[in-house]
Amino acid sequence: MTTIIAVLGIVVYTVLYFTYGKRLETVTVKADNANQTPAHRLYDGVDFVPARTSVLFGHHFASVAGAAPIVGPVLAMAWGWVPALAWVWFGNIFIGAVHDYLSIMASVRYDGKSIQFVASDLITKRTGKLFYYLVFFLLVLVVAAFAAVIGGMFMANPSIPAATIYLLIAAVILGFLIYKTKLPFIVSTLIGIVMLIGTIWAGATFPIVAPRNAWFLFMFFYIIIASALPVNVLLQPRDYLNAFLLYFGLIIGGFASIFAFGSFAAPAFTTFSPVVIGGQATPFWPVIPLIIACGSLSGFHSLVGSGTTSKQITSEKAVLPIGYGAMLVEGFLSTIVVIAVAGFGAQVMNAAGQTITTANWGENYTRMMGATYPGAAMFSETWAAMVASTWLRFIPQDFLRVIAGMWVSSFAMTTLDTTNRLGRYCVAEMAGPLKGKADGLYNALTNRWVASLIPAAIGIWLGWSGSFTLLWPAFGSANQLVAAIALLTGTAWVSKRLKQKSTVALVPAYGLWITITAAIAWYTIVVIPPTIRANPATGITVGLIQVIMFVMNIVFIIDFIKTKDLPAASESQA
Repeated sequence: MTTIIAVLGIVVYTVLYFTYGKRLETVTVKADNANQTPAHRLYDGVDFVPARTSVLFGHHFASVAGAAPIVGPVLAMAWGWVPALAWVWFGNIFIGAVHDYLSIMASVRYDGKSIQFVASDLITKRTGKLFYYLVFFLLVLVVAAFAAVIGGMFMANPSIPAATIYLLIAAVILGFLIYKTKLPFIVSTLIGIVMLIGTIWAGATFPIVAPRNAWFLFMFFYIIIASALPVNVLLQPRDYLNAFLLYFGLIIGGFASIFAFGSFAAPAFTTFSPVVIGGQATPFWPVIPLIIACGSLSGFHSLVGSGTTSKQITSEKAVLPIGYGAMLVEGFLSTIVVIAVAGFGAQVMNAAGQTITTANWGENYTRMMGATYPGAAMFSETWAAMVASTWLRFIPQDFLRVIAGMWVSSFAMTTLDTTNRLGRYCVAEMAGPLKGKADGLYNALTNRWVASLIPAAIGIWLGWSGSFTLLWPAFGSANQLVAAIALLTGTAWVSKRLKQKSTVALVPAYGLWITITAAIAWYTIVVIPPTIRANPATGITVGLIQVIMFVMNIVFIIDFIKTKDLPAASESQA
């Protein structure tokens, strides 16, 4: 079964890229390299910096992926492997890849402006203004959820934070080699790969042990500094190195999933409402988008795509491999996660002293996973076990666990600092109305260090609370709501600006909007009240965000329905 699912996934994604994706590029959008991109036309050496497609692919993928395409499918296995895999593939094919591609292309045609700006131009000014606040909520919740994931991994295996820190040092060195020396690019790349291998060895050999609070303080200061530095100092070279780690993990994991020739111990389906979120019975629909986000579809991708990626795109035709292609690769990553947990999850947990079988999976999986290998740690163990079941068993499993753990933590750290950089942009844009009215406050809020501090402080504080089962679906709700609004914005861009049929975006956008609206209502009514009783500060904060988002959501859809046929303001063409 592992072999069948892996091969089928490769075939599906390859065919889609060269058919559906190419049609979007050539027929719907009509991408043309003759159009000069904002990275060249508006170059400033800080945010608008043209990047090689291979480098930018790594930066973009590492930023949008993070831990979400791993943690989400791991949690979703409580429903069984068929529901988890169905949502990954369905979302990738009909929503995720289309959403990502249109978000980046619309931003490129709008001088690298954010998807929020595009929404204000194409729908209404009110939509754009509310969108900024919704995006800010999402960014804060991303910081909170991913900080909680990283904190748990850093405490579980001291080799992982050590390797992550060593990788940051290697990234700064690589950035210097690429941008400040005359070394050929390929030579700098080879040096970077050698340093990457060295960080893995050094992490396993020289682990770093620190208390949980110290790691949260480290993340707090790190994301402020990283999000305020020029992108080519740390983000681009670090994500370029991360991409090689990802390629290795995907290739080895894909190889193992094909040649493990194993059966699935996990059931195809357990029950419609297993206990997944906050100790509550969790229905598959409408709640699945709160669990599997980035591995299937993600509004966060539109923020990265229109926030940082569009400012570094060197040509319009580079958007297809970077935007559309990266989303399909992310879906294949989630496919490998499902295969690993379905094939080796029971083996791993039983070896650790649990007793889980196909028969009791639905009843005990979430509880046993939480007690033994929470979230991303389950993937590290099952991926290592899957690889070790093939002729690659000569690689020590301890080394494989460090690679898998570093894979997750490095991408989660990337998401943290990219998120905080986007939060900096968001704070600065939200402060716009203060200009000319309160110039002192405006200048303070638009200062890149102050603007970086605000989302970092709120997000790390929430993550510090340790309420992972509350924060993960809260992040998912904001994430998927942004995806629905971004896809509606993409629909408006295709119909108004490109004068093309928008069915490819409109139908999935409406379907997603209905689903996520129902999911937010369920989460707010069922999960928030008992959480407030157990943890008032965190529960009330997250509950207020959910209520505000729900109200915004209704306003968004009303504005879209009322104005979808009205002409848009002038667009700056590249």
